[in-house]
Amino acid sequence: MPASTVIRAPLSAFLLSVFALAAGEAKTVVVLDPGHGGRDNGARWYGVSEKTLNLDVAKRVEVLLKKRGIPVVMTRRTDTYVSLDYRARIANRYAGAVFVSIHFNAHTNRSIKGIETFYVSSKGKQLAQSMQNRLAKRINTNDRGSKKHHYAVLTRTRGVAALVECGFISNHWENRRCATSWFRDILAQEIASGIAAYCNTL
Repeated sequence: MPASTVIRAPLSAFLLSVFALAAGEAKTVVVLDPGHGGRDNGARWYGVSEKTLNLDVAKRVEVLLKKRGIPVVMTRRTDTYVSLDYRARIANRYAGAVFVSIHFNAHTNRSIKGIETFYVSSKGKQLAQSMQNRLAKRINTNDRGSKKHHYAVLTRTRGVAALVECGFISNHWENRRCATSWFRDILAQEIASGIAAYCNTL
């Protein structure tokens, strides 16, 4: 989908990579992609918008990764529409980047709940499973596992990529949890831990 406006990656993202290279300490860059945004709300149930949850969790993950010394770039920081192509282009600016797209799920069957992750490549599978295993162990919900799926942001990203669905906001019980700050903090902790564990194997 074409972007309605040209959105450029934050200058700080470029400075981050330049400083790291200059210091001889180039590290794997993690590109966090809060799904949807702007005119694209994503799922919306019981007054909760997916795009808002995605951004909130991504920002929490960013803080946790930076505390571990892992460089982070965000595809968006505000409620802004960013095309799928541009999200992938941001990730492709960084050689060997790890790309994680953060989402919340929904289904017409409101009884469905759980957490699942998606990947395309074998390395993407390792990344997805690293996050999925930690989320499933920590959170009381259905473990829907890691699955191969050709989502556009995954197929258009050259580096390692995975997409995490943090819960079904169409399920009233899960929606209420996802809407709370404490629960999103737990999600962020386990996502960050999974990403960091994967980065340590590179």
